[in-house]
Amino acid sequence: MIGRANERRLLMERAEREDAQLVVLYGRRRVGKTYLVRETFNNDFFFVYTGLERVTKRRQLEEFNKALLRFGCNKKARPKDWFEAFDRLGSLIELHDSARKVIFIDEMPWMDNRGSEFITAFEAFWNGRASAAHRLCFIVCGSAASWITKKILHNRGGLYNRATQRIRLLPFTLFECEEFFEAREVRLNRYDVICSYQIFGGIPYYLDNFNKRYSLAQNVDRLCFGSEAHLANEYEDVFKSLFVNSEKHREVVEALSNKKKGLTRQQVKEHLSFADGGNLTRVIKELEMSGFIREYHPFGKKKKGSLLQLSDPFTLFHLSWMKGRQQGHEGFWSQMLGSGAHNAWSGYAFEQVCLAHIPQIKQALGIAGVLTSCSSWSSSPREGRGSQIDLVLERADNIINLCEMKFSNQEYTVDKKEDMALRDRRGAFMLETRTRKAVRLTLVTTYGLKQSMYSSIYQSVVSMDDLFC
Repeated sequence: MIGRANERRLLMERAEREDAQLVVLYGRRRVGKTYLVRETFNNDFFFVYTGLERVTKRRQLEEFNKALLRFGCNKKARPKDWFEAFDRLGSLIELHDSARKVIFIDEMPWMDNRGSEFITAFEAFWNGRASAAHRLCFIVCGSAASWITKKILHNRGGLYNRATQRIRLLPFTLFECEEFFEAREVRLNRYDVICSYQIFGGIPYYLDNFNKRYSLAQNVDRLCFGSEAHLANEYEDVFKSLFVNSEKHREVVEALSNKKKGLTRQQVKEHLSFADGGNLTRVIKELEMSGFIREYHPFGKKKKGSLLQLSDPFTLFHLSWMKGRQQGHEGFWSQMLGSGAHNAWSGYAFEQVCLAHIPQIKQALGIAGVLTSCSSWSSSPREGRGSQIDLVLERADNIINLCEMKFSNQEYTVDKKEDMALRDRRGAFMLETRTRKAVRLTLVTTYGLKQSMYSSIYQSVVSMDDLFC
């Protein structure tokens, strides 16, 4: 298995405990949650069941009962409700009380039909029987992070504070993507790995569809634009599978896709067809928990003035290039490479790659152990400067790094014009924020900085290789 060492360790530690453990695993769809659990335990489960999407309560109970029968339950009739279904599972557990038991319920959110009393039945099962079992590790998994959070992690009823371990599975880092490609014999250099990350993020499912015989551009054409593009409907499918009334979620991300810097909640609201503030708060929370958007704060501010930004690479790529384009555009992406539109998009996409690797940037700067807050900054409109810095690292050692993120296919060169612009930007930041901390300009780029009479404006440089740490 590529990466996931910490997550595997946490799972194994909980499985080896003598007392009952309730482990909650969640993360974006396609991120590899099921694969992680199955590989960690080598598919050796006391009981396993995967919820079915969009089926009736009756059908869900029928399939759950089939699983019970396969794992040793002797009651063949379909349970009349979830209380009876979990009661049978509880009896099965008690028959093997001294044995080590790992139970895996995948896609649990899909089991919770409206009016099914599923959560109430699960609460009764856990509190009444499972929590008293010996050597039991019960793993709950789901892609609908909002459901997992509301119904399990933040449950205010019988499941309050019952989870003994929560694991949010994040996309691969660049380093893990590189390992994954090498394991699949897909030959990409680090520049190409970054280019792939700009499109597919670190989502294993997408990367696993690469054909090792093709170049990166050919794989993008085949997966996204060809006549039989495997990911042509992925955007719609992901949102429909994760969210009820997913049209609202799509409205929000599409509004954000048109403003790369991000929008305030009020600005987002102005772009929507639904004006219910409570609905918007719920939608934003669900998108954030599922990894599609991020909320970040301008430098020197807390909650007030926070911005929402689209952060999922594939969603951004789809809305920028795939939306409204019919399949069958063979070679489209290969033809777009190097165009003005592609270069502009690549610059912003590289910024998103960098923002997903802030720990690696801190390590390259030698401040991994320094308490640091991350924010952005824009000059005040009344000043008329129009200066903007997408990543500000404010450190506890009284230093601020203003990070400029530049995507380039060669060493980055600073000319006289940019030198003056950078000096103005740093001056504007210091003047408007009135900071007394030392302010350093930092360049984050691919192939490093070319030495010239103006290159000293940057006091530190983070290169592409640093992002693979």
